[in-house]
Amino acid sequence: MAKTSAVEKNKRRRKTVASQAAKRAGLKAIIMNQSLSIEERFKATLKLAELPRDGSKTRIRNRCEVTGRPRAFYRKLGMSRIALRELGNTGKVPGVVKSSW
Repeated sequence: MAKTSAVEKNKRRRKTVASQAAKRAGLKAIIMNQSLSIEERFKATLKLAELPRDGSKTRIRNRCEVTGRPRAFYRKLGMSRIALRELGNTGKVPGVVKSSW
């Protein structure tokens, strides 16, 4: 088995989440519906547990679009603080100016 990078694993998870989203939402709606019998809700819980874990949206890690770094991620910009600093220093990010005092 070839070793995959964390970035590739995260991309694969995003695809799995997109494909499983409707099925997971339907099962969760059944589980949360108090008007259904407890048996039906329990069966839906078991079906949800059988689905792949990587289909859950919480398994996706925010990663820098430039470097793939998982830490110090700015959501609005989609990149890490290090990539932002490098691009800001070279003048490639509009509105960012290197500070000097």
